[in-house]
Amino acid sequence: MVAVPLWAWVVVGAVITALLAVDLVSHRDSHVIELREALLWSAAWIAAGLLFGVGVWWGLGGDAAIAYFSGYLLEKALSVDNVFVFALLFGYFRVPAGYQHKVLFWGVVGALAFRLLFVVAGAQLLERLAWAGYVLGAFLVWTGWRLAVRGKPDVDPDRNVVVRAFRRVVPTDARYHGDRFTARVEGRRMATLLLVALVAIEATDVVFAIDSVAAVLAITTNIFLVWTATAFAVLGLRSLYFCLAGLLRHFGYLRYGLALLLAFAGVKLILAGTPVGELPIWLTLAVVVVTLTVAVGASIVHRDRTAR
Repeated sequence: MVAVPLWAWVVVGAVITALLAVDLVSHRDSHVIELREALLWSAAWIAAGLLFGVGVWWGLGGDAAIAYFSGYLLEKALSVDNVFVFALLFGYFRVPAGYQHKVLFWGVVGALAFRLLFVVAGAQLLERLAWAGYVLGAFLVWTGWRLAVRGKPDVDPDRNVVVRAFRRVVPTDARYHGDRFTARVEGRRMATLLLVALVAIEATDVVFAIDSVAAVLAITTNIFLVWTATAFAVLGLRSLYFCLAGLLRHFGYLRYGLALLLAFAGVKLILAGTPVGELPIWLTLAVVVVTLTVAVGASIVHRDRTAR
């Protein structure tokens, strides 16, 4: 495992904090994000992720960079499924378009914290418990199968344990009060519907975080590489949502590609504990790139044929 000095963690934390601050200031007026703006921000976030990968190559070597890029691509691909569910949640709560970026921003902040927690815990389990790789691998294979065969995901917040508990514990007003998460109603401080929507987003993302972190840990157990790969991919989730929320129906085969990648990550973890050993990093990157290319290409071809 590549040793990463403490100063590297400090620099990465400072860079990510600065990027989040720039994004927050740029969208402080709660305006509606149009496609052109979303595309520009997506390009900026992707450029940041790629530049960091180049830095990994320069500082930690080629194998570490390939592991980073493999994890980055995998997390970015899995984020597409997140976008679909977030769109359903926004529709359920009827979140005004101008407030959606604020919910996603704080959702991303929570996602970064949850992923760091899961990365550390998962890496420790794989390092200390020999059988953890088999359990995690089987979980990923099962998750891939579930993703491939399931229909429309159930995102009813009224059935979400976290959302229901939040509403019981925290006084809530079932209305929007601008872009505020809390408001004073009849002399009492209460959570607004926007905060309930954020809680629903965070609760849903915890499930996604478990799947995605487990998949990236199948590529490498280096905590620095796993977290930075997922972090830079998640940072672009907001702009990705505004780019793809209305286009996901055109990528019908992408779900099957993601299911295959999850199953592949599970098999990779299981094989690592057998005489076969760990699969080469370059093979993992090749499988990720080829699978996503074929899934997107097949979706476009199918869309064009059905449109005729």
